[in-house]
Amino acid sequence: MLNADTAKAKFYGVDVNQVYNIIHYVYSNYNVNFSYKMQSLIWVILQGEYRSRVTLQQLSNIFVRNKHGNLVNANSLVHQTRYQSPLMVERFNNYAATKVIVTPNKGYTNGEIMQIITQEMSNVARGFDYEWVGSSFMQKKAQKDSIVAFSFAFIFIYLVLCALYGMWRLPLVVLMVMPFALLGSGAMLLARSQPNDLYFQISLIALLGLSAKNIILLIEFGLSNMRRGMPAREAILEALRLRFRPVLMTSITFIVGALPLVLSHGAGAGAQHSVGTGIIGGMLGSVILGTLVTPSFFVLIMKNYNKKS
Repeated sequence: MLNADTAKAKFYGVDVNQVYNIIHYVYSNYNVNFSYKMQSLIWVILQGEYRSRVTLQQLSNIFVRNKHGNLVNANSLVHQTRYQSPLMVERFNNYAATKVIVTPNKGYTNGEIMQIITQEMSNVARGFDYEWVGSSFMQKKAQKDSIVAFSFAFIFIYLVLCALYGMWRLPLVVLMVMPFALLGSGAMLLARSQPNDLYFQISLIALLGLSAKNIILLIEFGLSNMRRGMPAREAILEALRLRFRPVLMTSITFIVGALPLVLSHGAGAGAQHSVGTGIIGGMLGSVILGTLVTPSFFVLIMKNYNKKS
């Protein structure tokens, strides 16, 4: 650090600003102006040659003119102080900060680690604070939004199906079977020790539509059979006999299509693993469990449909 000695500068009749300027011009760079050459804009920079500024001892080669027109050695007009400083100072929202990157061990989720860090940060000294960045920030923000998103997803699915079938009771069958698809996603998540992150929650939103598709294939034919006079139990069993193969084929198609996400490597593989795990587990749960319980819920909801009709 170079600081001008104001007492010596006053004694020699040198302006302090001129001392700083001459050091700036030689050791740093000073943008004089711009110039055009060959139709290109170039910077005109005033700076000492590297051999003349490689060490601070070469300050003795720099002279400053005082108010009397005499030259004064710059080395006699400054104080040199050596100190250590970091090569780079990180800032976050204009505050001096440091970045801590935490990677959970296998078997622990990001949410659990974030909860532990939150507890530990409550013990730090006053004047210090912390913020989440990146995917942790999005996950923290999404914790409140996930409940709202799932609620709206269920509401919109129910209203669309009510408009499709022209009744309020039949869409309840779809809503009652959807949790089995979510159960399959959760089981697959635990089996693969994947974190319950934002990407997995996004896959659950997509899974609601995929699982509803399988149920719709069944209850559509069941309702058609009932309108031809068949009882609810025989109508849905006949629909299951006819439509189980298409349901199985479309579900296998989705599962095979999501396998590259689960087996991916490289950049972004973690997000792809979460999405693929949610879709595959949910489709398995929808086929294995959801298809089996759909007839029971259909009979429970629609057993009095013919009498009221």
